[in-house]
This record gives sequence, structure tokens and C-alpha cells, in this order.
Amino acid sequence: MYSEQKFLSFHLGTKGIAVISLQYITEILQVSLTEICCIPQMHSSVFGIYNWRGNMLWLVNLEEMLGYVSLQKEVNLLSKMMAVVVHNEDKYLGLLVRQIMDIEYLDFNNIKPTNSELFPPELSHLLHGYFINDREEMIVNLNANAIIQSPIWAAHN
Repeated sequence: MYSEQKFLSFHLGTKGIAVISLQYITEILQVSLTEICCIPQMHSSVFGIYNWRGNMLWLVNLEEMLGYVSLQKEVNLLSKMMAVVVHNEDKYLGLLVRQIMDIEYLDFNNIKPTNSELFPPELSHLLHGYFINDREEMIVNLNANAIIQSPIWAAHN
């Protein structure tokens, strides 16, 4: 059975590629770092709060959450970043990413499960698995629901 789905692809780290199913994406924003309100004593992957449509939107440094080098070390206050707004029921979360790539059509039957050789066990619940594309590159399929429900900010969202 062929079950192709649409995914948004973006860079993860300097060489990685990740995707999130379009069904979980509400909007993609360009966010100026000067418009983000930093919150003290939060987990280091929580960038802060952004005024989105008159509501507070928590912004998360997705790369840092997944164990990559922090985006904060590579940006200055005049930078603009891309935020992928994901949703689960009535909860929204902004995932700050390096660069949006494209819309990918991927066959969900070709997804490979996570394993401890490729992914640390503490991250496996944030992933659905991974795909291998035509160029033999790994494409990590993120679990938007698990990211939204992460205890790091679930109490605030």
C-alpha cells in the first residue's frame, strides 16, 4: 500500500535534514530576535515568548532540544529566524529552525524505526523514525505531538 504524505523539510544542524508532517503545521513565521521575550530560569532550549496573533507563543530552539549545537551561538540580535508553528488540539508551539527547505512527499511505508545506534534513547520518543532519500541522506521524521507535550514547557503551554 502506497501512503505518500506531505512533510515540511528543514535543516537540522549544519548537515542534517528533518521533516514534520504538514498536518501539524499551522504557520511558518520569520521572527526577529528582538521581538522575543526571554524568560529567566527556563530550560536552555526554550528561547522565549513571542506575540503571535495576540497570544503568547513559546519558541523553542529545536536543534538544542535535540542535542545539536545551539543556534544562539550563531546568531546576533539583529538576526531573523524561521519559526514553524506546530499544533496539537488547542496547544501551539514555535520551533525555531535554521532554514526551511521544501515540501517533501514521502511514503510513510518507507519509514525506518529509531534505534539506539543512531539516536540517543532520551530522544527516541520525539521521533517517528527516519527516511533515506535518493541521495542516501537520512531525513529525521519529528513527532510534533511529543515535542509539544514535552515536560520542558508543557506546564507553561
